[in-house]
Amino acid sequence: MKSYSKTSDIKVGVVGYGGAFNMGKKHLNELKAQGMVPVAVAEMDPTRLEAATTDFPGIAKFASIDEMLAGSDVDLIVLITPHNTHAELALKALKAGRHVVCEKPLAITTAECDAMIAAADASGVMLSTYHNRHWDGIPLTAIKLLSEDKLGEIYKIHCRMGTRVKPGDWWRTSRTISGGQLYDWGVHLLEYSLQLIKSEIVEVSGFAFDGFWADQTRWGDDANEDEATAIVRFASGARVELTITNLDSDPAAGMMRVVGTKGSVTFLDPHESYRLVQKDGPSKTTIEGKQEETQQELYYQNVAEYLTGKADLIITPEWSRRPIHILDLAGQSAKAGKALPAVYQ
Repeated sequence: MKSYSKTSDIKVGVVGYGGAFNMGKKHLNELKAQGMVPVAVAEMDPTRLEAATTDFPGIAKFASIDEMLAGSDVDLIVLITPHNTHAELALKALKAGRHVVCEKPLAITTAECDAMIAAADASGVMLSTYHNRHWDGIPLTAIKLLSEDKLGEIYKIHCRMGTRVKPGDWWRTSRTISGGQLYDWGVHLLEYSLQLIKSEIVEVSGFAFDGFWADQTRWGDDANEDEATAIVRFASGARVELTITNLDSDPAAGMMRVVGTKGSVTFLDPHESYRLVQKDGPSKTTIEGKQEETQQELYYQNVAEYLTGKADLIITPEWSRRPIHILDLAGQSAKAGKALPAVYQ
């Protein structure tokens, strides 16, 4: 793989500079903070291209990734586009010999992930997913409690988000474009969980309820599920249950609950508090605490160190494939009405 003597040798660009969350600017600023150099942006909307020029004077502007590949010497391309475009765009960049970071999720299907991994290997370039939440307070706190033997052996994790609310009419609520109900925050929650359970995935069961909101959205039959669940069984006997809902009027409190043989911890929000409960006979101890400080900047720090030969890549494409494989199997399982075995490369 091509490496660089210093981070300022790495020219970076983004594909997608849409207005939602202003993620194009966020990525380029984070790359710049690590010493890499923003040189190119590709965006279909001319007004957003002009916004990029305002944010980064002198940056080269292109209407498509094809134009960017043909007209720039960008080394690293970040894809900030709808989920169903990630595989197609990444394959173009990887086959052209450019390093690629995909906004999460890496792709929608396992087959897409495998094709992207194969293309990166064939070209000898980096492929990664922007799992900056790998360093959120939730997993960092859970890992710390594990190291202090406050939890014992983890045997189940419950993850959930959402409540009864009509979905918004944007691309993230189209099943074709987004992948489905579980493909947004669900990918983060699975990535948290996979940091904590060090065991192979054995099988996945998926459950879905839909049809309530569909006719009230622009997407109709293509709307995301009203509620979807994935249950993951691991070789160790542990399990993860993930549910994302737009239908439950009174969901259980807490977005993530990690249960071990010595204690359980509930995270009530992404960054702030946690509640640890330990019980020994009749004695029960409850500790309320503040999560570890999030360190999301470590994502691009690691990418920069990897490309300059100073560290191994943490968010490898093989790592990023695992939550996608779970979600892919969950969707297939919900349709088939039975659990499906995990498939490894």
